Amino acid sequence: MLAVWPVHSQSVKWSPEDIKLLTKDWTGERLADGRPKVSDAHLARLSNVTIEEAWEFLRAKGYENQFENFSGSYENSWVVIHPEQEMIGRVLTAQYMPMRFDYDDYLQEVGKKQGINRVNNNLPVTSLSEGDVYVADAFGKIADGTLLGDAVGGTVYRNSKRGVIFNGSVRKLDALAEMEGFNAWIRGFDPSSISGLVCASVNAPIRIGRVTVLPGDVVIARLSGVIFIPPHFVEELILSVEVAALRNSFNVQRREGKIDNNTNFNEWVIKQSDINIPKTELESYLNKQASQPQNTQQPVRSQRQ
Repeated sequence: MLAVWPVHSQSVKWSPEDIKLLTKDWTGERLADGRPKVSDAHLARLSNVTIEEAWEFLRAKGYENQFENFSGSYENSWVVIHPEQEMIGRVLTAQYMPMRFDYDDYLQEVGKKQGINRVNNNLPVTSLSEGDVYVADAFGKIADGTLLGDAVGGTVYRNSKRGVIFNGSVRKLDALAEMEGFNAWIRGFDPSSISGLVCASVNAPIRIGRVTVLPGDVVIARLSGVIFIPPHFVEELILSVEVAALRNSFNVQRREGKIDNNTNFNEWVIKQSDINIPKTELESYLNKQASQPQNTQQPVRSQRQ
């Protein structure tokens, strides 16, 4: 432990090497900071996946703590600026903690070693790239917990073309609401400026309610809440939903006599020219499904003790 842990404890922004180790199940392209880069095409296709479908898929994989709506008995609910609009993107994380001056001095010294001029609430914003969703834990602080206003919010949107999910608050809500394209899931709003907080880490694991969120996760944020998907599951999740819809269509057409009863679904679906699923993805998924034992559920990952 002493040989490994100091690598993380001496970083404000986690290094690409640490993020790659943290997200080792991802084998695809990565962003410059090391986070998994789920493709824009897959992000777009997630619009057709419901929260319930994603939740059921992840639960079957043993990931039972991926959804949050802050509506429990001991939590305040979300404030969503545009509840009619969804937000889907790759997660960039930030952890805020109550101000302690000796700890802040330490963070500033560590930041200087990493080439960071000043560690504050602008650091995560300048780290955003297009397709990112800025997700921050500020321990539910509302008064003086305003992580951004309209000026910083504008920078967030220019950099990411998305918005934010904060276990914290914002200021100048009216101006943020008028900002076309920007959206936010927050715990509240307050006229105060940010005070009494330190930005302890960027692109490290954080907690949002019942969810442990990792940098590079993909989030679907809707009126009902937010669900965080490990990046290595995104393609399989999308295909499972898309193929289920195609199978339903196949069964309906077969009952109506439009498809011969002896026709095999896998052969039929590969021949369809009007579906928007890349054939290589579809064939790989169908082959994988065919190789699994029939009438068995995906094994659930047991809780480690």
